[in-house]
Amino acid sequence: MKNIVTIKDMYKSFYGAMALNGMNFTVNEGEVRCLIGENGCGKSTMIKVISGFHGFDSGELQINGKTYRKITPAESIAEGIQVIYQDFALFPNMTIAENIMMYSTVAGKKAHINWKEVRQRAVDTLHKIKFEIDPDIYIADLNVAQKQMVAICRAIVQNAKLLIMDEPTTALTTKEVERLFSIVRQLKSEGVSVLFVSHKLDEVIEICDSYTVMRNGEDVYCSNKGDSKLTKEEMVFYMTGKKFDSQTYHYEQTDAQPVLELKELTMEPTFRNISLKLHQGEILGITGLLGCGRSELAEALFGLRIATGGQIEINGKDVGIFKNVDDALRCGIAYVPEDRLTEGLHLAQSIADNSISRIVRNYANCFGVLRIKALRSKQTEGLNSMSVAGMVPQNPANSLSGGNQQKIVLIKWLASNPDILILNCPTVGVDVGAKNDIHRIVRDLARDKGVGVIIISNDMYEIMQTCNRVLLMKNGMIDQEIQTSEATMDALEELAAAD
Repeated sequence: MKNIVTIKDMYKSFYGAMALNGMNFTVNEGEVRCLIGENGCGKSTMIKVISGFHGFDSGELQINGKTYRKITPAESIAEGIQVIYQDFALFPNMTIAENIMMYSTVAGKKAHINWKEVRQRAVDTLHKIKFEIDPDIYIADLNVAQKQMVAICRAIVQNAKLLIMDEPTTALTTKEVERLFSIVRQLKSEGVSVLFVSHKLDEVIEICDSYTVMRNGEDVYCSNKGDSKLTKEEMVFYMTGKKFDSQTYHYEQTDAQPVLELKELTMEPTFRNISLKLHQGEILGITGLLGCGRSELAEALFGLRIATGGQIEINGKDVGIFKNVDDALRCGIAYVPEDRLTEGLHLAQSIADNSISRIVRNYANCFGVLRIKALRSKQTEGLNSMSVAGMVPQNPANSLSGGNQQKIVLIKWLASNPDILILNCPTVGVDVGAKNDIHRIVRDLARDKGVGVIIISNDMYEIMQTCNRVLLMKNGMIDQEIQTSEATMDALEELAAAD
């Protein structure tokens, strides 16, 4: 069997921290190999070595039988390596056809471009994966699933031998995942290898032929095509070196008056007539397919969007509709956004400063002078409240892995001692160990401190593990209410996917 990529005893460090620690790895022709591991285990570093973005300190890199001491991005592409990152790296102000043909057009180095030919090649590639869409539509007008199809087409037109997909299903619905998997299987049948990087272990089990499990920069488990598949519990053990007990959240209502009540809250055309109650110490889940209005509802509850009708009550008091974020903050609401990178953190600022960024103005006098000693004490208290792997407080927030960045976002908001915590997809792109940590933290907040929590998520495992009650949204409205103690994850997924 032909090897597309082989890595032997590879080492790579950054500022003294070891990212790859004697890594061994192989992808064969025509196989779907899954790469799994916790955030910070070295997955991204290895991908960037293969694609030419990073060099390596020692070891061996072979691509298509050629040995490289250092490979450039152009050489990697020429060898048939294509990477589809989570942001897809598409140009929003260009058409589908122009994006598909971008690399080929630039590589051609022609003074004049035959746009008719460019468009036709793009159309042929779209037809190849049965993606029927107008090639003249601009990328800015596409949804996430459509952008992903364009990125795949761009890889195919470059005659990809190895397609690396980094967290490809993060923002996809169940039907869109099925569509993606059918394309992966089609590519495999044509001899294209796929390296599938994901934290969603159910999907890993479904799509992969073989696995490589990483921990602390090393390969701790490797299977070959045809080997029996690991269970999810075995995968988690290899990834973390630990076994996790499955827990659910038990809630008993003790207060008659809800901490938050919505009455017919509406924001046309995304959601309408949303009525719900959240009690102290309760964890309420809100789920539904993408486009159902769940994220917009979360943002309206934090003043990021302005509802057009309805009523919000906090502890029985009518506060109207939030016109801005300050309205929500005054009501004791904290919000952890879906995108921690662009909305949750100041990535270039230190971890320490991020941890107190929500409350820093509370420590300023009337002249704007900060009470530094008190602020530093609060900073230390927050950073000591959670286990954050690899944390050096004065390092920038972008030095942390995804799961640990999410913990800093939580620390930032919990510093304000909120009465209501809204979490929008809190563990997207987070590894299984950090996910369990975050779920435990949220349960403890509700149980021990009485915080009312709303979790917006399409991760049914997350909903079942953390919430005592879940509201299912469809077409901008609440379709039904379900007690998680009376439901199963499969049943919940079927209800969400049903038309």
